[in-house]
Amino acid sequence: MSSAPKPTACLALADGTLFYGQGFGATGQCTAELCFNTAMTGYQEIMTDPSYAGQIVTFTFPHIGNTGVTPEDDETADPVAEGMVVKWMPTQSSNWRAVQELSDWLASRGRIAIGGVDTRRLTRAIRAQGAPHVAMAHDPEGNFDIEALVAAARGFSGLEGLDLAKEVTCSQSYRWDEMRWAWPDGYKPQTNPQHKVVAVDYGAKRNILRCLASAGCDVTVLPATATFEDVMAHKPDGVFLSNGPGDPAATGAYAVPMIQSLLDKTELPVFGICLGHQMLALALGAKTIKMNHGHHGANHPVKENSSGKVEITSMNHGFAVDSQSLPEGVVETHISLFDGSNCGIRMENRPVFSVQHHPEASPGPQDSFYLFERFAASMAAA
Repeated sequence: MSSAPKPTACLALADGTLFYGQGFGATGQCTAELCFNTAMTGYQEIMTDPSYAGQIVTFTFPHIGNTGVTPEDDETADPVAEGMVVKWMPTQSSNWRAVQELSDWLASRGRIAIGGVDTRRLTRAIRAQGAPHVAMAHDPEGNFDIEALVAAARGFSGLEGLDLAKEVTCSQSYRWDEMRWAWPDGYKPQTNPQHKVVAVDYGAKRNILRCLASAGCDVTVLPATATFEDVMAHKPDGVFLSNGPGDPAATGAYAVPMIQSLLDKTELPVFGICLGHQMLALALGAKTIKMNHGHHGANHPVKENSSGKVEITSMNHGFAVDSQSLPEGVVETHISLFDGSNCGIRMENRPVFSVQHHPEASPGPQDSFYLFERFAASMAAA
């Protein structure tokens, strides 16, 4: 009877709990907040979603890596999540689109992963105690300084008060015209745009920009720190506020004044997603709160209050808008059917709205695309 292989990776929680497994991807060590994601597909999109900056992702679905990776599925140039934790080690990929193995892709981009972990036990721990601070190490020789790992986990500052949008935003403005993927031609350019949109990049996913282009938008992307004057210099028909990572209150220090100027000085349609939703809420006078373990997955039911329609959505957020803090004149439009938390707002009598979930991520698969069409229609009406 063969003995179990020697562990080559270790995950240490700040409370001293240890998880051993087999490492893959890059070698080394990282510290982060640990969350879990319940999606059954899309691990590459999750790892490259800028909203995961400062986090290690535990995948509750065991078959991670079996479709390999392809550049077409990157949401940004490189993985942004610090690392990944999986139940089973990735097998050789089996998919006609795959151009690289997951382990090789992670290694080439400096991201650590651990397999062979009891992810059910780990997920229960996250749900019970909240998203813990952790340190993860991968050493092919299996040599770990456990005391140093636990100390590193305890020394991690956490995401509260942390502005990560500045770390993942674009360094300069650029144009975007690529539309959503469609068979058989793949990604085609938008050749007949109807509306000029400025997208403020707090950590924008590429597929959001594609959905805007597919809705008839000529998109110019600006850095997170763009001022009101920067935005208006492009003479937009509407302004989009993107997703992103970190504490919304920290990013709001510079983002909120710009949004408030937009609302006070113009009648432009405004649409926000995820962190952009939280930025809009803060600009309108609401508050945000840190969640226990957040919402991360592609199976989250959200109800649109006005119609009663239930959408199956993709979510990735550790902070939420406090619905009890919404001021007069701001309507709650969507709620989570998991916990009743806020998932959307709009201003009364103005084309200004936002949602917490990710309508571009296609879990429904097209339950929420109407939001991009609604944004386009509001610009056409204006």
